[in-house]
Amino acid sequence: MTKTLLAVTIAGLLFSGSAGAEELLIIANPSVNVTAPLSFGEIAAIYLLRTIAWPDGSRIIPVNREAGSEARTNFTARVLQEDNASLTIYWNEMHFMGKMPPVVQQSEQAMLAFVQSVPGSVGYISASMAPVNVKVLARVP
Repeated sequence: MTKTLLAVTIAGLLFSGSAGAEELLIIANPSVNVTAPLSFGEIAAIYLLRTIAWPDGSRIIPVNREAGSEARTNFTARVLQEDNASLTIYWNEMHFMGKMPPVVQQSEQAMLAFVQSVPGSVGYISASMAPVNVKVLARVP
C-alpha cells in the first residue's frame, strides 16, 4: 500500500512541477543598484530575510503575490524550493523572532505598481507582462 502511495505522490509531483508553468521575471525598483542577474540563491536569501539590504546599504522590501496565486506557487517552488506548508512553518518561527513576511500584493498590476513606486522593493511578475519602469534582476524559466 505504501509503495502505491509513493508512486502516486511521485507521479503527482512530476505532473504538477514547473513543466508548463509560465516564466517569471524577478523585478526591482529602478533605484536598486544591482547588476543583474541575481542567482536563485540570492533571491531566496532576500525572500527568506537572510539578506535585508542591497549592496549600497539601502533596505530591501520583498513583495509576494497572494498565497493562492499561481505565480506565488511557482515562485515558491522554483526559487525558494519550498512548498506552502514548509513556508508557513518558517514564517511562524520568524514571527517569534520579530520578523515579518514579505508584503503581499493581490495582482500582477498591483505588484508592478508597488515595485515601480517603492525604492528598494523587489517582486515578480509573469514574463508576458511588460516590465515597465523596473529593473529585471532574473528570469525564472
